[in-house]
Amino acid sequence: MSERSERIIRLGAVEPRGAGPHGVAGGGRTDDRRLGLTVTHRRYVPYSHAHYAGDLVDGAYALALFGDVATEVCIRTDSDEGLFASYSEVQFRAPIRAGDVLEVVATVTRVGTRSRTLDFECRVVCRGRPDRGASAAEVLDPPTVAVTAVGTVVVPAGTPGTSPAAAPGTSPADTTAGADAVFGAPDVGPR
Repeated sequence: MSERSERIIRLGAVEPRGAGPHGVAGGGRTDDRRLGLTVTHRRYVPYSHAHYAGDLVDGAYALALFGDVATEVCIRTDSDEGLFASYSEVQFRAPIRAGDVLEVVATVTRVGTRSRTLDFECRVVCRGRPDRGASAAEVLDPPTVAVTAVGTVVVPAGTPGTSPAAAPGTSPADTTAGADAVFGAPDVGPR
C-alpha cells in the first residue's frame, strides 16, 4: 500500500491521518484523532446542470457537494449526519462546466465540543472537450482548483464523538449558537 493510507468507500475515499499537534487556530482540541480526517467524493457534472452560456454551472453546485462531503465527515467522526452551520470563507477560483468530473475534499481542521471546522476544496479532475468531438474529454493533470471554502458543522450533544462537558483546551464558545438553536442547550441528549 502507498504512503497515502486510502480506503475506497461507496461514494469516495477516506484518508485517516494520525492525531497530534496540528497548529489548530482558534482553540479546539489538538490531540483529537478526528483532526486531519479527509473525505473525498467524485462526481460527474451532467449537462442538465449547465445554467449559463458555455455550459457553465452555478457556484451553488459546488457548495451542495461540500454539504454532501461534510455529511460523511460528520457520520465518520460523530455517528450523526450533523448540520452545516456556516461558511467563513468561500472562493470561486475557476469555472465548473457540464461534462467535468469533480473531486470534492473535506478535511477536519478543528474539533470543538459540538462544532467541527472543515476545509473544503473542489477540483476539476476531468473536463469534457466538445471542441475535439461530441464525447471527447481529458484528464487534467494537475487538476484545476475551482472552489475552496472553510465551513463549520455542528453535531448534537451526546453523540458518540461529543462529550457532555467541554474537553481540555476548549471553551464554551465551541458550542455554536446555531447548534443550540437546532439541537437545544448543550446538556440536552441526542435528538
